[in-house]
Amino acid sequence: MSFKIVVLAKQVPDTRNVGKDAMKEDGTINRAALPAIYNPEDLNALEMAIQIKERMEDAEIIVLTMGPGRASEIVRESMYRGADGGCLISDMKFAGADTLATSYTLSMALRKLAPVDVVLCGRQAIDGDTAQVGPQTAEKLAMPQITYAEELVAVDAKSITIKRRLERGVETLKSTLPCLVTVHGSAKECRPRHAIRVMRYKYAATPSELASAEESRKLKVEADKRLQIQEWTADDLGAEAGRLGMAGSPTKVKKIDNVVLVHKEAKVMDGSDTSINELMQELVSAHIIG
Repeated sequence: MSFKIVVLAKQVPDTRNVGKDAMKEDGTINRAALPAIYNPEDLNALEMAIQIKERMEDAEIIVLTMGPGRASEIVRESMYRGADGGCLISDMKFAGADTLATSYTLSMALRKLAPVDVVLCGRQAIDGDTAQVGPQTAEKLAMPQITYAEELVAVDAKSITIKRRLERGVETLKSTLPCLVTVHGSAKECRPRHAIRVMRYKYAATPSELASAEESRKLKVEADKRLQIQEWTADDLGAEAGRLGMAGSPTKVKKIDNVVLVHKEAKVMDGSDTSINELMQELVSAHIIG
């Protein structure tokens, strides 16, 4: 393959179902207490990657995910929808990584995958909402970046043109390749699984998964390289230990507060100018606005 597209995808805890056990005492997320899902905006990024592949001859999509062993499900889910393969970055040394340590790890993995033409990822992950990992990764690779992408306008072997969503409108940008693109949630939703691809890739596995797999699955994976999900550790990446996980993360959570919004009263308005003015005066008096 001559045109390589890499999608950075993350398995995240479903923050729509946060309970009292969602956080650990050290301020990190208790991922075991929450169901794991495909980060929503990373699915938007996967769809844009598939659109690029449809426009480019001899292109492939590799999904790169960082997490525990179970995160390999993200790679399989991506293959069901249109990706060609993937790699899991997994090591206890990565545990507790903030955006700085995560972007360093991803940048090292992208160097290992080089040459790469386009890197895509979601604007942000729902377990952090920082929108920092994509831009930080691009900076570490000295790679041009386009953020908040909403629509693929054009792409060729040397450049990509993207329409991006801003707070007060849209903007169209063109960048040389290689380029990193972060994709906004307003971009096109990812296409569903394809039944034929599900049947083709359902046995795909990492070496760790194969170690405890049934013999029949091992034989299938050994016979078909498309089913072999790569698995890299910190040593495989040649990463500096002091820049990984908690050791490489300057961000420290000191305190977690549970905020519960309680509906106490309602104000019924008739839509007249008088009622609107009265509401504005109340909001200003309560220092809510103004």
